[in-house]
Amino acid sequence: MAIRLLVLVALVGGWEVAARTGIIDPFFYSMPSQIWQTGVTAFTEGTIVSDTIFTFTSTIMGFVLGTVGGVAIGLSFWWSRRYALVAEPFVVAFEAMPKLALAPVVVLILGLGMSSKIAMACALVIVIQALNTYSGVKSVDKDLTRMIMSLGATRWQIFSKVVVPTTLPWIVSGLRVTIGLALAGAIVGEYIGSTQGVGRLIQYAGSTYEISLIWVGIFVLAALSMVLYALVGFIERRWLASLHATR
Repeated sequence: MAIRLLVLVALVGGWEVAARTGIIDPFFYSMPSQIWQTGVTAFTEGTIVSDTIFTFTSTIMGFVLGTVGGVAIGLSFWWSRRYALVAEPFVVAFEAMPKLALAPVVVLILGLGMSSKIAMACALVIVIQALNTYSGVKSVDKDLTRMIMSLGATRWQIFSKVVVPTTLPWIVSGLRVTIGLALAGAIVGEYIGSTQGVGRLIQYAGSTYEISLIWVGIFVLAALSMVLYALVGFIERRWLASLHATR
């Protein structure tokens, strides 16, 4: 911990000295002291708190909707092999499509409010979670399912007692990845068009050459991503612990 703190102090101090001595141009790179002053002003007099809440809310809602939708799609592939063979290429194609290209259409249809940001976050999460869940479905022991079916179990009983528990670790393992994608999707939506959000703040600061405000937005996003990652990590640990306890 002490080494990390020393590295941080060295980086910030070196940045400040380099900017003040002209080694780097403070117009393009700003300096820590100026960023701090801009941040204090933004938090006390600006809208950065409401912007952060807006981005956080759209990220969480998009993450939840994308996770639920992706898991539902992935699990549905188990019920019909033909359906899975037909639908999987379309899911993969949607995953390969650059979501930035969809953002203007989404914002145009859903407007500048939170709905379009949630949709963008959901779009980045849902396919990853669907493919991740489907990988879990394909890992289900086929001999086990045939044996249980021969004993008289219904398809629903096999699905609820074997398929879902088998795929849960796959679902949980993808949460830390998809929360970052949800945040990226919300930010992309804010860049394209928004009335609020940290992404909109950064986009505005870039258009007015307020470099210090850009850095404030970047640091806020870094802190927000760490909070989201820690939150999902906590949920993941509790979920996995409960799974192990029930076995």
